[in-house]
Amino acid sequence: MTVQVLSDLHLETEHFAPTPAPAADLLVLAGDVDSSWQGLSRFANWPVPVLFVPGNHEFDGRDVDEALVGLRARSAQLGLTLLERETLFVNAPDGRVIRILGTTRWCDFDLFGEAQRAKAMRAAHYFVKVMRATRACRPFDPEAVRAEALRCRQWLADTLARVPTAEQAWDATVVITHFGPSLLSADPRY
Repeated sequence: MTVQVLSDLHLETEHFAPTPAPAADLLVLAGDVDSSWQGLSRFANWPVPVLFVPGNHEFDGRDVDEALVGLRARSAQLGLTLLERETLFVNAPDGRVIRILGTTRWCDFDLFGEAQRAKAMRAAHYFVKVMRATRACRPFDPEAVRAEALRCRQWLADTLARVPTAEQAWDATVVITHFGPSLLSADPRY
C-alpha cells in the first residue's frame, strides 16, 4: 500500500496547491492542515480515501471538545475519515489488512523526563497564548495539553499491545499522529 502523507500545510496562510501522488492508495492528512478548516475542502473528491488526524492548530480559538465534534461533522461532509484515538482497518491492493491507528497525540512534555518537563511546559505557555483554545470555558493550558497527551499516549500503547484475533486479524499496523509518537520516529539531527 502506498500512502501519501501531508502535514503542517497551514493552508490558512500558505499558498500551497496539494496534488494527488500518482501511485498513492491513500492520503493521510497528519494535522495542521488549516486552522480555519476551510482548506479541508481541497481534499473532498480526492481520487483515493483521505484519513485526517487533526493537529493542534485545528483547535485554535475553539473549545477542544466542541472543535472535535465540529471537525468530525466537517470531515464527514467532505468525505474524509477523521481519526482521534480510533482504529480503522483497510484492505490494501495486495489483499493485506492494514490496521491504522490515529490520534493527534499532542505535545509530549514528558519525553525527556521529569527534569525537562517543567522547562518544556514553561516554554509552552507562549504557544498556548497563540493557540487560544479552551476546554469547558477554561484555557487549554500546558497542564491540560499534557493530560490530553498522556491520554493519547496510553490509548496508543494499549492499542499497539493488542494482538490479532480470529474475529479481527491484520497484517500490518500504521500509526498516524500529528506529534511524533516516539523518539524513534524523529530524525536524529533533531
